[in-house]
Amino acid sequence: MSTSVEVGNVVEGVVTGITNFGAFVDLPNGKTGLVHISEIADAYVHEVSDYVQNNDRVKVKVLSISDDGEKIGLSLRQANPGPPEFVSPSGDTNRGSFEDKMQRFMKESEEKINEFRRNRKNRRGGREQKR
Repeated sequence: MSTSVEVGNVVEGVVTGITNFGAFVDLPNGKTGLVHISEIADAYVHEVSDYVQNNDRVKVKVLSISDDGEKIGLSLRQANPGPPEFVSPSGDTNRGSFEDKMQRFMKESEEKINEFRRNRKNRRGGREQKR
């Protein structure tokens, strides 16, 4: 992690303010940058305060610096690795291709449907009603 506030670097700062559109972070160079709500997390963020609080120490990636150096755009989500792309009900966190994920999803769904049908059949005394 760098201490130099330059575009592309990841630096540590302290959250100094929370608004409905993001969070302000004091940076090592004495300036303050803004983490826009869209850069807080990979998931939908309804309330910024669900993710950060005042005085939290956070790692942020510097996305932009205005020509006059007064406006600094930051990202929490790009500086901090998020959860795995895919976590199946069985806890599998493999980051395979879309086709792999879909195949696992279909297999797990079929297993759950079959289990549901078995349980339903057992509750009816072994006979299943026809529709």
